[in-house]
Amino acid sequence: MVDPLHITADEVNCLIYAYFKDSGFSHSAFVLRAESHLELSPHFRKHVPRGELVELLSKALLFSEVEAHWKGDSMTLSCRNSFNILEPHVCSAAPTPPSRPAQRQPVPAAHIDPSQKEHPTTHGRATSDNSMKRKASGVPASAEAPKEKRAKTNSPVEVEVEVGLRPSVEPRRAAAHVPTTDADSAPTIVGSSIDPKDVPLPSEGLGKEQDDTSVQMLQAHQAEVFVCAWNPVNKVTLASGSRDSVVHIWNVPGPNKDGDVSSHIGPPLTCAYPPKDDQGDLTCLDWSPDGALLAIGCYDAVLRICDESGGVYFTHTQHDGPVFAVRFSPSGRWLVTASLDGSACVWDVQGKRLHRQYAAHKECCLDADWLSDSEFATSGSDGLVHIMNVDKSKPLKTLRGHKSEVNELRCNSGRTRLASCSDDKTARVWNIEDIVYGRPADDRVLVLSGHGGQVNNLAWIPGIPAGEHELLATASFDGTSRLWDSVTGHCLRVFEDHTTHVYNLAVSPDGQHFATAGGDGWLFVYDARARQKRWSYNTGKRGIFEICWQKSSNLNRIAIAMENHAVGVVDLTRIPELQ
Repeated sequence: MVDPLHITADEVNCLIYAYFKDSGFSHSAFVLRAESHLELSPHFRKHVPRGELVELLSKALLFSEVEAHWKGDSMTLSCRNSFNILEPHVCSAAPTPPSRPAQRQPVPAAHIDPSQKEHPTTHGRATSDNSMKRKASGVPASAEAPKEKRAKTNSPVEVEVEVGLRPSVEPRRAAAHVPTTDADSAPTIVGSSIDPKDVPLPSEGLGKEQDDTSVQMLQAHQAEVFVCAWNPVNKVTLASGSRDSVVHIWNVPGPNKDGDVSSHIGPPLTCAYPPKDDQGDLTCLDWSPDGALLAIGCYDAVLRICDESGGVYFTHTQHDGPVFAVRFSPSGRWLVTASLDGSACVWDVQGKRLHRQYAAHKECCLDADWLSDSEFATSGSDGLVHIMNVDKSKPLKTLRGHKSEVNELRCNSGRTRLASCSDDKTARVWNIEDIVYGRPADDRVLVLSGHGGQVNNLAWIPGIPAGEHELLATASFDGTSRLWDSVTGHCLRVFEDHTTHVYNLAVSPDGQHFATAGGDGWLFVYDARARQKRWSYNTGKRGIFEICWQKSSNLNRIAIAMENHAVGVVDLTRIPELQ
């Protein structure tokens, strides 16, 4: 007789691999694939639906509930204990009727122990990457707050949200941060979160959902769209890239002289590159400063550069792992790439050749950003930030202090300070005036502490008036974004509107607004000056992976790369709340 239940370790590995990929754990997915030789598996090329592992675990929990409660006796019928994956279930005893009615007093939010901030909140947000919940909680809902609609699988990549049930906008009280000394013993300034009672709350009526008339959907991709980028010169040109290694270049005209926008967008130019080793996930796009070339990073480790018409300009296979970052230098002479193989490469764009490869990090180089036309910074999974010169193989300086992977780097517009964010739940601000301008070194480090999960994105707010401190925005997998004073380290505002991971952050070129997008399918636009939510848009249950802001002349719009295979273009000039 054939065993009706047959599960192999190979199938389990494929499920975990798909979960890692869908959750954005690219490095873990790469290691699992290499060590388990998944490419040799007959299941490797099978389509695994998004959230399949969590779906199966949820069904296992439901089966466990049936198995535990099938008797239907008084104990099982009155059981209020929840079912958890990692803990055995013990039914709660039947409650003893009280002699007189007693009401449970709700615990004020301000009295919650800050050490519990990584546990699920009352809004259903799980800040731990590995936390999962049942479809319904066994704890009765409070009469003071409506019960939120739960997804049947509360995975980090897909959460069902009921429109109108928004999380509270009052910031959480951050846990106290204990300063630590980094490897170089550099002085450290620790930023602290502002007391929630000192934060002005948004006015009534702000943050309303807008109808779809301000959003155009561009349909051509056949897989999830991961990246998008506006051309800096030709303002009607938008590039988008998807999971199947296809890049589309769209012509998206703006409003005419009467302010009308065409509802018809023609078919895009298509750049389809056969991926190497069946790894076609596109990771990044970057236009050259003159708008003539588009650099493309891909999980198959191949660097590709195409022209504005989609023609191939240059390709190379120098890297031995996925390319996670591609960035042109300010003049466009150089292109820097960062890869999972631990190296960074600088390419001579006009000469179409490799200028130099740098053994930057031990395991993985995650990001790179230019400080000038000859100096750039790299970050890695080793927690280090290296300052490099294009003509020198060794770092000019190494910035130490992060305790885990450094996900992203951004230099401010004045080229005086560099911001970094990490899986250690902090962002840091470093002084680089000695590198760029030859001024005396200032090794003090500003630590921005308060997030409850890994910090994956950050952006400087431009256009700050003279004499005022520069502002920095951060986004985290804890479901929040924060606005910081980058000089004092003071947290000016915590935004808690998302119900799951925040995937991306973008700032308007004039610095008036910034936007966040996440796995819950929500796009939120905030006023950076007033520190209030102004507008929001929901794509449904499918996530938004990347957003890119364009503002020039009569154009003010955001491109959004979506899980549902579409590219959205939000015309912000048609939204009254943003005028």
